[in-house]
Amino acid sequence: MITGIVGVFAFSPYNFWPLSILSLTGLLITTLQCNIKQAALQGFIWGIGLFGTGVHWIYISMTTFGEISTLTSILITSIFIIYLTFYPTLFSILLVKIWPNSNLWRLTLGASVLWSVIEFLRGWILTGFPWLQFGYSQINGPLKGLAPIFGVKFITFIIVIISGLLTFFLTQKHYPSLLTIIILLLFITPLNQIRWYYIQPQRAVNITLIQGNIDQNIKWNNEKINEILNVYLQKTLPIINKTQIIIWPETAIPDLEINQTKLLLTLDKQLRQNNTSLITGIIGVNEKSYKYTYYNSIIVLGDSIPYCYNYTKNRYNKHHLVPFGEINPSSMILQHVTSFLNLPINFLQKGHYLQPQLQAANMKFTAAICYEIIIDEQIQKNFCKDTDFLLIISNDAWFGNSIGPWQHFQMACMRALELGRPLLSCTNNGITAIVSADGISQKQLPTSTCQTLNMNIFPTKGTTPYAKMGYYPLWILIFICGIIAFIFGRNINN
Repeated sequence: MITGIVGVFAFSPYNFWPLSILSLTGLLITTLQCNIKQAALQGFIWGIGLFGTGVHWIYISMTTFGEISTLTSILITSIFIIYLTFYPTLFSILLVKIWPNSNLWRLTLGASVLWSVIEFLRGWILTGFPWLQFGYSQINGPLKGLAPIFGVKFITFIIVIISGLLTFFLTQKHYPSLLTIIILLLFITPLNQIRWYYIQPQRAVNITLIQGNIDQNIKWNNEKINEILNVYLQKTLPIINKTQIIIWPETAIPDLEINQTKLLLTLDKQLRQNNTSLITGIIGVNEKSYKYTYYNSIIVLGDSIPYCYNYTKNRYNKHHLVPFGEINPSSMILQHVTSFLNLPINFLQKGHYLQPQLQAANMKFTAAICYEIIIDEQIQKNFCKDTDFLLIISNDAWFGNSIGPWQHFQMACMRALELGRPLLSCTNNGITAIVSADGISQKQLPTSTCQTLNMNIFPTKGTTPYAKMGYYPLWILIFICGIIAFIFGRNINN
């Protein structure tokens, strides 16, 4: 359990990247010389340590804002953690089952292939929860140079190999394994210096992010809508014509779009007169034949084409909805959930998987809302060669001052590194930041404050190998390594 807990400290806000290797090494060591039942127990205990420490913050959203009893919240959180623990448990079982001999093939290629497949399943089943993938810990580590070439999943693949080599060295005193780790790090670290993009200073744009810090307890209170809008308008109106793009966070307008048409039209006209664009989150509404569908949306005001409700194409509708929060297979359960969240809707619809880029002030944005930014393949497939910036708007106020928003932000930074584009992160209460194309935060607001962040930002151009190919090279490598590990790893004792 201790080595599982240790793994959490590899991630933000702690950022001690070597602990990702030590954590996985601890798991691999504990499964040596185990039968299947013993391996399952070790994987379960390790998983409880990692996920029990790393995602406990979901408890906050239920007790603080969901009006759910403490006992019920603990029960729901515990069930979720046990579900996540199923994956390292399955990894341990299959590792021992497929490779009963504790040899170097099992600990390196076998473990890395199996871990990659199981992490894929964790990011896919029940719409996926790919949180705490160890590759993200390398945003400031020596392996970060692999991200724009092969993506974060490849970094995780290499971390498992290094952990396997370290395990074999510690248990067998096999010095060639230690030497291999050193050679790998010496070979990979210089990749950090490669820039797969180039900066365009002649296209600099002035952008302002507004962090409203709206109390989650009043966020969806109909009587507080005007009060919430005034917070953003008071920060926005004085800077119209002083900045080119203003960005508000997820559902900054906590109401149905159709209810705020008058405000949107007025604001759109004022913005266009002053050559300023506003990008904001809202509950989008699509009306067809008097039937309404609702989306978690981003819309653009002040664009060259005047805003018009139900006809504006310059918008993004969230595709990857959060289970039991925004979508549920059972409409009856969903009604209870949206009732407890006090949302002004009965359900949300998915936007398309592939959507056009947002455009504002002659800049193009590949957009994501909240949780979507961690769905790496979705972002990669929506990314275009002419993308100028990545954009995420979010509301992590559900999770208070926990480590959850910091982990979320770290994953968002990895998208900038993978795709070679600056990232704009605009949130309700943090982390609101401007991130460079190498994944490093350039400017950031304090959390839990109502402030604006303004900066002249240079867009970038150029296409990383990962942006071109995605994970196809990785899955080919995994297939080849899996065959090698299966053939050789099962026939050698040491």
